[in-house]
Amino acid sequence: MSDWLDLVAEDAIDPERPICDPHHHLWDHPYNRYLLPELLEDTQSGHNVVRTVFVECSSMYRKDGPDELKPLGETEFVNGVAAMSASGQYGGMHACDGIVSFADLTLGKKVGLVLDEHKRLSDRFRGVRHAAGWDLSDEVRNSHTDPPQSLYLKEDFREGFQELANRQITFDAWLYHHQIRELTDLARTFSEVTIIFDHFGGPLGIGPYKGLGDEIFDQWVIDVGELSKCQNVYAKLGGIVMPINGFGWHKSKVPPNSDEIVQETGRYHKKAIELFGPERCMFESNFPVDKQSCSYVVLWNAFKKIAEPFSEEDKQNLFHDTASRVYKL
Repeated sequence: MSDWLDLVAEDAIDPERPICDPHHHLWDHPYNRYLLPELLEDTQSGHNVVRTVFVECSSMYRKDGPDELKPLGETEFVNGVAAMSASGQYGGMHACDGIVSFADLTLGKKVGLVLDEHKRLSDRFRGVRHAAGWDLSDEVRNSHTDPPQSLYLKEDFREGFQELANRQITFDAWLYHHQIRELTDLARTFSEVTIIFDHFGGPLGIGPYKGLGDEIFDQWVIDVGELSKCQNVYAKLGGIVMPINGFGWHKSKVPPNSDEIVQETGRYHKKAIELFGPERCMFESNFPVDKQSCSYVVLWNAFKKIAEPFSEEDKQNLFHDTASRVYKL
């Protein structure tokens, strides 16, 4: 993949600007490793990434013990990586300065014990993500946690969600574009919980949604307009060059440059900033998932081109301060 990504080389724009990358993963899959060395290769490739936030991806779960406690292994694993980074031996960046883990919120009140154990295992633990991405089509893969339809409306899930509220733990929401109204209902019901809206709500561009980009965007504007009225919701701007988004860059002979990414995805970024305001928006890499389509340098160059018209204060929020504030880094 690196040889393919190297076909498009760009110098980093505004290379001194401090960046908090609030969304990346770590894993060690067969033929697909993304651990601290791979993360550093990307974050040290030209942009000034000073800290990151890890987001759950079912990595290094415990092999034994009760099923509900197995995700604690991910927090243990990532906290170890964060400690390695904090030693200074790998440069000045603080990798995994915040950790967003998984806890099965459909456990209801019982999930409180799991949340407390996450907190005990790492003082970097900040939040939970329980993905809800579900679609009727067999051509669209459901989220890795295999959620049921309308997870965020389920009574048992909401009973567990109350345990987040009781502990002031953040919630990252991952879903598909036609589920945004369900998230809005959740956000209105639990206005005391800080909710982070991942990847623009997953606008799909494959299967039955192929070729419907304009129609989907028009409805997305309406749905996200309502969601943005919930002051407890913050938007992550990124995660939109995945294969499921339908741009097809992962199949191209040459990956896109930053101008092409801006041209194809810029309307989502600009509208989200307009609706939420820079103080409630943060750019995210979603690496290595989005690395299937472009390099780290190219992706953040696209973000910087989108942010170019904004004030210095707004840029500070978009690239660093909003994420640091939301995750209390």
